[in-house]
Amino acid sequence: MSRMQGEMLPLMMTHTQLRTNPAGKISAVKPSGPGLFLVGFCSVRYGLALILHLCNFSIYTQQMNLSIAITAMVNHTEASSQPNSSTEQPSMDSLGSWNETLKEAKALAPVYDWSPEIQGVLLSSLNYGSFLAPIPTGYVAGIFGAKYVVGVGLFVSSVLTLFLPLAADAGLALLIVFRVIQGIAQVMVLTGSLLGTFVVLLVGGLLCQTIGWPYIFYIFAMIKSLPLWAIVVSYFCEYWLFNTIMAYTPTYISSVLQASPKDSGILSALPFLVGCISIVLGGLLADFLLSRKVLRLIIIRKVFSATGVFFSSMFLVPLPWVRSSQGATMAFLVLSAASSSFCESGALVNFLDIAPRYAGFLKGLLQVFAHISGAISPTVAGVFISQDSNAEFGWRNVFLVAAAIDIVGLIFYLIFARAEVQDWAKEEALTHF
Repeated sequence: MSRMQGEMLPLMMTHTQLRTNPAGKISAVKPSGPGLFLVGFCSVRYGLALILHLCNFSIYTQQMNLSIAITAMVNHTEASSQPNSSTEQPSMDSLGSWNETLKEAKALAPVYDWSPEIQGVLLSSLNYGSFLAPIPTGYVAGIFGAKYVVGVGLFVSSVLTLFLPLAADAGLALLIVFRVIQGIAQVMVLTGSLLGTFVVLLVGGLLCQTIGWPYIFYIFAMIKSLPLWAIVVSYFCEYWLFNTIMAYTPTYISSVLQASPKDSGILSALPFLVGCISIVLGGLLADFLLSRKVLRLIIIRKVFSATGVFFSSMFLVPLPWVRSSQGATMAFLVLSAASSSFCESGALVNFLDIAPRYAGFLKGLLQVFAHISGAISPTVAGVFISQDSNAEFGWRNVFLVAAAIDIVGLIFYLIFARAEVQDWAKEEALTHF
C-alpha cells in the first residue's frame, strides 16, 4: 500500500469500514443500521465546515469589537449637543439615566477626544493590513500549509485584541499599528483563497514554459474579460456599503439615537443577526430556483444582486430623515441588512460560474478589492461627518454616497455580467502529433 493510500485511509473510514480478506487485499464495507446516521453526521466534511465556521466567527467578532467599543471610548458630548440637530430631545429622566451611564463608563475606562477623521482612520486600519497581506501570506501558506497559518493568524489576532486597551492608552499610533497587524493576521485565516493566488502566480511561469505560450494570452484575456470586471466592480461597490454599515452602525445608533453603550450594542447586533438569517434563506431560494429550472443561472445572479443592492440602498438613504424615531431607524437598518444579504447568492459568487478552474485565485483577487473598499469607505465617512457642523448632513452624505456607489456597481454588473464559463477559463485538450 502506497503512502498516499495510507494517508487517505482515515478519510475513507469516515463513511466506510475496512476489512482485509485472506488474500491480503483491503476492501471497503459500507456501514448499516443506526450507526450509519452517526457516521454520516460526524463526517470529516461537517467537522471541517464547523471548524471553519468557528474561525470566521472568531475573526468577525474581533473585526467588530472596535466598532462597538468606540461608542464608549470617544467623548460624544459635543457631537450630541449640536444646536441645529433635529433629533427629538429625550426627557429629563432619560438624560439623567444617560449621564449616570456616562459617569459609570468614565469610572471604568478612559474616554478619548478623537475627531471623526481619526475614528474613520481607526475603523479603516484593519483593512489596511488586509490589503497589504495577500502576497506574503500566500507565500507563507504555500510553505507551511494552511493549518499552521490559520492557527498562527487566529492566535496573533486574539493576543492583539487583548492588548488593544493598553495600546489605546499608550497612544493613537500604537493602536493603529496593532489594528494593521490584526488585519494581516486575520487575512491569514482565509488562506484558502490566498494559497490559490500564490500557487497560480508561482506556477504560471512554469506552465507557460512547459505547456506553451498560449497561456500568456489566456491571462490577458482574463484581464480584458468584462464579466470578470463586472464582478470586481460589484465587489468593490457592495463592500463599500457593507463596510460603512459594519463600521458605523454602533456609532450612528449611539450618537443619533443617544443610546447607552449597552443598548447600542444590542441594537447594533440586530441588523447583522437578521442579515445572517437572510443569507441562508437567500441561498436556499437560489438553489431551489436553479434546481427546479425556474430561472436561468445568470437571471438568478442578476435578480438577487439587484434585489440586494437596490433595496439595501433604498432603506439606507431615508435614515437621516427618520432619526427622531428609534423604531423607524432600526426598521430601516434591519431591512437594509436583510436585503443586502441576497447579494451573497448573486454577484459575490458569480466568479464560480465564469471560471471554476481559477476559483481560489479569483477569490483572493476579489478579496483584495473588497479590502481596498473597506480601507477607503470608513475614512471617507469620517471626513464627511467631521466637515459638517450639523451631524445630520454629514450622515446624510455618508449614506447617499454609499448608496450611489452601490447602485453604480449594480448597473455595471447588470450590463456585463455572465454566468457561462469564459473561454480563458476552459480546459482545452491539447493534441500532440
